[in-house]
Amino acid sequence: MFRRALIALLLATSLLAGVACSHKKANNPLSHINSKQPDKVLFDRAMEAMKEHKYDVARMTLQTLINTYPDSEFVARAKLTVGESWYQEGSTAALAQAETEFRDFITFFPNMAEASEAQLKIADIHYRQMEKPDRDYAHARRAEDEYRQLLLQYPDSKLADTARVRLLQVQEVLAEREFRIARFYYLRGSMLASIARAKTLTDTYPLYSRSDEALFTLGQAYEQQVDRTRASKIPDALKARLAKADLDNAAQAYSKIVTRYPAMPRYQDARRRLAAIDRPVPTPTPEAIAQNKQELASRTATTRYERFVNDIGKRPDLSSAVRVGQPTLVDPKETDAPHLVREINAAVKSEMDAKSGSGKVTVETVGAGGKVPENQPAPRSAEAAVNPTDIPAKAPAQLNESESSTSNSISADGKPAEKAAESSSTATTDDKNSASSRKAKKKHHLKLPIPF
Repeated sequence: MFRRALIALLLATSLLAGVACSHKKANNPLSHINSKQPDKVLFDRAMEAMKEHKYDVARMTLQTLINTYPDSEFVARAKLTVGESWYQEGSTAALAQAETEFRDFITFFPNMAEASEAQLKIADIHYRQMEKPDRDYAHARRAEDEYRQLLLQYPDSKLADTARVRLLQVQEVLAEREFRIARFYYLRGSMLASIARAKTLTDTYPLYSRSDEALFTLGQAYEQQVDRTRASKIPDALKARLAKADLDNAAQAYSKIVTRYPAMPRYQDARRRLAAIDRPVPTPTPEAIAQNKQELASRTATTRYERFVNDIGKRPDLSSAVRVGQPTLVDPKETDAPHLVREINAAVKSEMDAKSGSGKVTVETVGAGGKVPENQPAPRSAEAAVNPTDIPAKAPAQLNESESSTSNSISADGKPAEKAAESSSTATTDDKNSASSRKAKKKHHLKLPIPF
């Protein structure tokens, strides 16, 4: 009997010990699956709402977490998730709000690893709204700036490669837009405008899928400009100089096709144009050929159906964008048509001035037997003739001014009156006369009536 009671006591003790151990808290309650920390509970509920696409519920829960527990370690992730909820909602207003939330996160937590993620999301917002090259390019330009900022500020981030590939796609759209404008100006006969657009394109986006076509258009525009220069009515020396400069620029564009894009369709055409304008034809290096072939292989081939769907859609076709190489992070100096026109006009003006002789400084020399004329004396005020019209007009009579003082002014012929001279000479010596003159002045004072 005693043995049975002992066994029962031992079983009860072990059972109580197991229950006590089961309710013992872990050292790190945030990592324990059964943790009951209130901030973690709120964060988990928000994540569940995000999975169920209940974005408004998720934002309310996360905002409660941020306001109630400002010192929680989940605050940073909660603020980032608020922006993610707006981003996944997808409407135009929601995307604008998401950009605001992501920028606030970068402002408050600039040193966290998630700051690069927030910057990528900001760029992706404009990437999603990017339109075709012939449409509004504002979002494409904004996306380019944001991706560049990520690559410059967070070069060691794990998201840098994703940003690099998407930046190449965005630059493909912007380069296609510039090429279409340059081609339009070329077909319309505006060669300087076409040159400005094509040169800016080739300098800024060397990885564009039709860079060889853009360079060939640039060379053709320079050649057309040479023909127009030769047909213009300007001096022959200036005409020859401008034509030579345009031919050199055309040869430079053709040479770049041969040396940089030897595997692209315009390679043979560029060689023929160099031979036609009597310029040396360079030979591409094996490294340049391999690099250009690698760029061509990285582009995605599309079917006829995919191209048809893309033509009727709003999104641009990104299949021709290259996926290897480094995109341009800093734009070079832009070439504009007004600057080219000013350069030509300045050259023509300087040539015409030199031919006509205007603007030259001549020096008069004196021979050996000549005599240098003496310097003329400087004119003085006493020697200068006085113009009668320069005499100031007589001042109008003032109130309470006596006739005697008025009569002592300058006469009409410009000479001082004799009475003024005599009164001025005797005023200091004759006190009696001065006293009588003061009495005379008092008699002429105006008497104003005093009202009752």
